[in-house]
Amino acid sequence: MQPIHTLDDFFTRSGATLALYHMGRRVTPCSRDTLAAFENGSAPWPEPWQGQARLAAVFRLGDMPDPAIWFLSLPLDEQGYLSPAQRDAFLQRLLETLGRDAQQSAGEKGDAVDHLMHDNPLAFTPDTTFQAVLNACATRDADRPPSQYLAGVETFIEGRHDDWESLGLQGLADYAMRLNEAHQHTLAPALETLPVPVLRTLCHCLEHRPLAQVLVAALCQRGEAAASQGDVETFCACIRAVGSSRNTQAGAWYATLLADTAACGPDTLAAMAGRGWPLLEDGERLPAFLARLAESPRVDFGAVVRDLALIPRLRLPVITLLRDAPEGSRLHARLLELTGNA
Repeated sequence: MQPIHTLDDFFTRSGATLALYHMGRRVTPCSRDTLAAFENGSAPWPEPWQGQARLAAVFRLGDMPDPAIWFLSLPLDEQGYLSPAQRDAFLQRLLETLGRDAQQSAGEKGDAVDHLMHDNPLAFTPDTTFQAVLNACATRDADRPPSQYLAGVETFIEGRHDDWESLGLQGLADYAMRLNEAHQHTLAPALETLPVPVLRTLCHCLEHRPLAQVLVAALCQRGEAAASQGDVETFCACIRAVGSSRNTQAGAWYATLLADTAACGPDTLAAMAGRGWPLLEDGERLPAFLARLAESPRVDFGAVVRDLALIPRLRLPVITLLRDAPEGSRLHARLLELTGNA
C-alpha cells in the first residue's frame, strides 16, 4: 500500500465517499483538487479565514450507516499556504487509530472517527448558522430530502401563514440553499415585509451563495430602508447577503456605500471584508475600501489588511495599492504605522 502523507491521500486510499466544503468565509463546496493542491504546497488556500483553512469533510468509510463530519482548521503561513506540522500529527494519530484493526465494524469505525476529533488542535465548532447551512448544502448535494422545517418557511414566504416565530434556522437554511430562479422572484417582493428577525437570519444564510439580480435589488432596497431607520444590524445583514453575488447591482451598491462617508462605519467595513470580498476584486471598489478602512479609527486596519491579503485573488492588488499609496494620504500614514516607520 502506498504511504499516506495527506488528508487527500487518506480519503483516496480508504475509499471513502467524501464531500468537502469551505467553512471559513462562507459555506461552499470544495473540490478534491483544491484540497490536494493545497496539501502538496502547489496552491494557497482560496478562502482563508483568520489565518486558517477551515473545511468540513462529510464522509463515509465502508458501510458506515451515517456520514461522519470533521470540522478541520488548518494553519496557514504568511502567504496562505499550509503549515503542515499539525496536519501531519493528526494524520499520524488517524493512521494509528484506524490501523489497529482493519476488521472493525461500521459502528466501531464511526466511533473511532468521532474520537479523533476529541482534544484535536485542528478541530473547531462552527457557529449554528454555518452548521445549518452545511447541513442544507450536504443534503441538497447528496440528493437527500431537506429538513421537515422547510415546508413551513415556504408557506410563510408565500403568505399562507403568519407564524414567523415558528420558523427554525434549519428551515431557513434549507430554503436559502435550495432557492431556484423562480423562488427568488417570489422571495424578492416578500422581503419588504419580512419581520426583522426572519430577515436577518435569512440574510445570514443567503450570504453563502450567489443570488439573482432581482433578489439582490430587493436586498439592497431593504438594506437602505434599514439604514434610514438606524438599524445597523439589518443594514449589515443585507450587505453580507449580496456579498457572494458578482453582478452589477451588488457591485453598484457597494460602490455607492463606499462613496458615502456616513455609510462606512466599522460594521459596514467588516461586513464587506468578511462576506463581500468577491465584490472588492474591482479596480475602483478595492481602492475605495482601503481608503475608508484607513480613515476609520475604530477598525483594526492591520488585521483586516492582513486577512484580505491572504485571499489569493486579492493579495497582489492589496499589496500594490498599499505600496503605491500617495505620500500624505491617510492610507500611507496607516501603512507607516503598521510597519513601524511612522
